[in-house]
Amino acid sequence: MSRIGVKPIPVPQGVDVQIGDGNSVKVIGPKGELSQMLSTKVSIVQEDGVLRVERPNDQREIKALHGLTRSLINNMVVGVTDGYTKNLEILGVGYRAALDGKHLVLNVGYSHQVRMVAPDGVTYAVEGNNRVAVSGINKQVVGEEAARIRGVRPPEPYKGKGIRYAGEVVRRKAGKAGKAK
Repeated sequence: MSRIGVKPIPVPQGVDVQIGDGNSVKVIGPKGELSQMLSTKVSIVQEDGVLRVERPNDQREIKALHGLTRSLINNMVVGVTDGYTKNLEILGVGYRAALDGKHLVLNVGYSHQVRMVAPDGVTYAVEGNNRVAVSGINKQVVGEEAARIRGVRPPEPYKGKGIRYAGEVVRRKAGKAGKAK
């Protein structure tokens, strides 16, 4: 039995979940609304403030979809109630970030500034000049945008300079061994 798939999804007060035909799920909450088409191979049952995902049999594909579907719905419910945030740190001499309206401007060692535009539903926040927070209600979009920012200058293993997730550990390498005598 799937450990994740069998867990019920609590629906908090103020959140409305609508399940349409073809397993289209729409979740409306205080922070916004999300909708997604999910697989019809599993069924979604809503009863007295709790959502459950049930599977018809124990085929390998169905078992995989069971946990996936439950996780996707739970992410939608959490997103419209609390939202998601990914924090990034910028390390390096002269490396910094700034906001210019809705644009994120990064100075990370290139001959030019890198300007990034936030996709719909995502906001940037800059603390100091070396911390960036990416926030939104859709977990997938927030994660992709944080990865896109990190991809501008990923952390390098020798000095550790670059953009990294908050709390990310970068394995460091030794530099040159030097000339042997």
